[in-house]
Amino acid sequence: MPRPEDFATLRLVRKELARKPIDTSLMQIYVMHGIVYFRGQVKATRGHQIDLKTEMEKIGTILRTKQEIRDVVIDVIYRT
Repeated sequence: MPRPEDFATLRLVRKELARKPIDTSLMQIYVMHGIVYFRGQVKATRGHQIDLKTEMEKIGTILRTKQEIRDVVIDVIYRT
């Protein structure tokens, strides 16, 4: 069962993702015991030409610096 602090962490993760030009509508995002999981498909938002893998790695790096996050697991398919 998810812990209350995991819900707060999930809000923090979603806020960080909203700052980037990526479409996460086909991606599952969840947090368990301080570990963030990204699963599914990710693509750039319409009108943006970005390297998705680099952007996801940057997001992972940023999230790992947060005190409440123990690790980030990125298991996504990059769509163009």
